[in-house]
Amino acid sequence: MISFDLPATFTKDFHDEEACRKMEYRQFGATDMTVSKVALGGGTLSTLFGEFDEAEAIATIHKALKVGINYIDTAPYYGQGRSEEVLGKALKTVPRSAYYLATKVGRYEKTYDKMFDYSAKKTRESVEKSLKLLGLDYVDVIQIHDIEFAKDLDIVLNECLPELEKLVKEGKARYIGVSGYPLKVLKECVERANGRLNVVLSYARNTLLDDSLKSYLEFFQKQNLAIVCAAGHAVGLLTNRGAQPWHPAGDEIKQLCQKAANICKESNIELGKLAMYHFMQLDGPATFLVGMQTRHLLDMNLSAHYSGLNKKEQEVLQLLKDTVFTKSLNWEGNELECYWAAMNKKK
Repeated sequence: MISFDLPATFTKDFHDEEACRKMEYRQFGATDMTVSKVALGGGTLSTLFGEFDEAEAIATIHKALKVGINYIDTAPYYGQGRSEEVLGKALKTVPRSAYYLATKVGRYEKTYDKMFDYSAKKTRESVEKSLKLLGLDYVDVIQIHDIEFAKDLDIVLNECLPELEKLVKEGKARYIGVSGYPLKVLKECVERANGRLNVVLSYARNTLLDDSLKSYLEFFQKQNLAIVCAAGHAVGLLTNRGAQPWHPAGDEIKQLCQKAANICKESNIELGKLAMYHFMQLDGPATFLVGMQTRHLLDMNLSAHYSGLNKKEQEVLQLLKDTVFTKSLNWEGNELECYWAAMNKKK
């Protein structure tokens, strides 16, 4: 269900009512939440994506919330707690009624040997630490992060998920979700969980590069899941600036994206805006999650939502679709291969 009415998160003394009335809100699966079509991703609230200005990030968070974005997503892995810490600082002056917050468990450190832990013990410790950093008594959504890296799904379903269910009963979280890159793994986990999940987060699978989320939407919808569609910029690839050195995509994809960025630069157009516009055209997801660490990026992405593209931007986007992004491409397996190669060396 799509609505332009003010959501339950609207807080009169905090929000810009006129701006909020422009925002589109959607039912979040079978939950009691109605979320903004554009959501704020916390991956960029650290040096994970390069230079980071904390004061500007906090100002961006405040502006995003005031104009009606009401769903924020973060994770312990983003800056190894830094994203949650920055959000905690920003949210001190924001009414708790004004937003929904999602974080994650399961992925933690940069080093391979300490990167993933889906045990019940670590899951509880992680949630307690996240709440402390965020300065909150509870989160609205707690997600199991990048489930494809688990040795098998048994530990996700038999250790991590039951512990999260206990935390929900204790009032420390309201709903449970899963995230990951391989869609077939997300589907398998949802099937095996048999109704115990409320949210599924798919990232970089509905972009100018990759349209594979489309073929899974019906399945996720039939499961009554809230669908979070994330990373429309393909984790930085689809921007004029380009991706960080650690990006797992192969050379073919990186070269294609660089070619697209060059075309955009020649026309004085930002590839990221075109990518954002394209990203949000898919029917089915409840919200479209994007990292925005500056007010400039926030304004650009909201402009793509509210105003669409001008004639020149539309022409360049069509040119890219016709000549650069002519087939669906992904980097599935690249990260997993590196991870297990590194882990097997340690044995």
